[in-house]
Amino acid sequence: MPPPQVNKPRSEMTIKEKAGTLDMPLNFLGQDYQELLKSCITNRMRFVDDRFPPDSSSIDPNNKLGLDMDQIQWLRPSKIVADPQFIVKGVSRFDYSQGSFLGNCWFLASVGALTFQKDVLYQVMPEGQSFGKDYAGIFHFRFWRFGKWIDVVIDDKLPTIKGDLIFVHSKTSNEFWPALLEKAYAKVCGSYSDMDAGVVSEALLDFTGGIHVRFELEKPPLDLWSLMDRAAKCKALMACGTYPGKTSANTELSNGIVQGHAYSVTGIFKVTWQGTPVRLVRVLNPWGKREWTGAWCDKSTLWNKVSESERTKCWSLANDGEFWMSMEDFSKNFEEVDICCFSPDFLDNSSKCSWTTVRYNGSWEAGKTAGGCLNYKESFWTNPQFRVTIEKLDEECSSSQCPENILVSLLQIHEDRHRSRVKNCSIGFCVFAIPPEMKDERFPASFFSHRRTVAESEAFVNSRHVMKFFKLEPGEYLIVPTTFKPNESAKFMLSIFSKSESHRKSRKPEMTYV
Repeated sequence: MPPPQVNKPRSEMTIKEKAGTLDMPLNFLGQDYQELLKSCITNRMRFVDDRFPPDSSSIDPNNKLGLDMDQIQWLRPSKIVADPQFIVKGVSRFDYSQGSFLGNCWFLASVGALTFQKDVLYQVMPEGQSFGKDYAGIFHFRFWRFGKWIDVVIDDKLPTIKGDLIFVHSKTSNEFWPALLEKAYAKVCGSYSDMDAGVVSEALLDFTGGIHVRFELEKPPLDLWSLMDRAAKCKALMACGTYPGKTSANTELSNGIVQGHAYSVTGIFKVTWQGTPVRLVRVLNPWGKREWTGAWCDKSTLWNKVSESERTKCWSLANDGEFWMSMEDFSKNFEEVDICCFSPDFLDNSSKCSWTTVRYNGSWEAGKTAGGCLNYKESFWTNPQFRVTIEKLDEECSSSQCPENILVSLLQIHEDRHRSRVKNCSIGFCVFAIPPEMKDERFPASFFSHRRTVAESEAFVNSRHVMKFFKLEPGEYLIVPTTFKPNESAKFMLSIFSKSESHRKSRKPEMTYV
């Protein structure tokens, strides 16, 4: 058995280590935006993307959407309108509407959240792009995919029927950033149809590359509203989803909420109503219509008893898909809320605490390191094992409003470009306390035979990503990421976010692969 490998922070990154960072994103499919742009300008030609060609293979290679491909024309914006613009009067959550042929509300709900955080937005959508000077029919966008930032090049030919865009479209007819962003993400997913159906956390992660936390609203953490408020102030992206109905159809309920649908969270605000503080959440339907009709909706009379100064800050009467509701109604009508942020510091409201991060890429190999879950006692021990240390915190930090001190995130890494062809394994992880006398060694089957977990992920699900936010006492622990069944091969990225005292010299938690 080789000696354990310990990840230790270093003061400088090598060129190889910088590859895939925001400062040096990888060229998706080997296409270099600057080189392609220069070539097009030099040769006075407009870019046509042979890696995502303007034909049916980029829309719906397996004919899942039922579109008549003979009706579709790929047009550049200048052939659709006389004066195309990339952005008109800034980027807004009200700029676009979802197309009627593609069920990608999960993606567009994430876009709605993205428009609020301009720093994040312009990392995904680099500035300086336009249909003016040096226009060559080429644009580029950046996404975080499985631990690496990638730069995605597209041409600006868009699928239309009778001159109208068939997928996402801007409410301002000559604005094209929404359609081009969607096209770039469709290219990453393999085709437009590969974006049909999904979970909002997937796009939120791909926009930020940061920490992802999901809270089930049936059993939310203590004071979730305050945590969401901190997240908003920390430039987090937030979205939420409703409970599914009896069918896969997006049925609108009598209160205006749509079943099985993704929404953006666009505001957190507190108002005073008849002397009582009321905590509100603002939500946006990516359809651009269909709003909540209950308490604190646009037409609610409750707004009449809120001061004019507070109403001016947040209330509006418009049929735009956006509405306010109380935190209580939000928790009753939505199933979960997803929060993604570059930094996990929003998890705690204490300036005495900070959060540190360490990541490790690994794999489950059939017959070697794919031992399955704890149901398979004889092979469980063969799974990858990671040893972590949880430090003791001083009283001020440990007694802060947020009792949890560790977040474990497990992400499957896929190499098949077509998103709809990806078969996620059912994944999860277990956490075990390590007795002080046990030093650096690989833990055999006997270690797990009668030992209880101190924490574990929820029920195994065939999801791209699972996470859990919980509290551990100071000490050493073993984290074992697993597939549900043995001999399922897959790659993964394990991330550990742990709380530390702000006054201490910042250092990452050591995670040893044993």
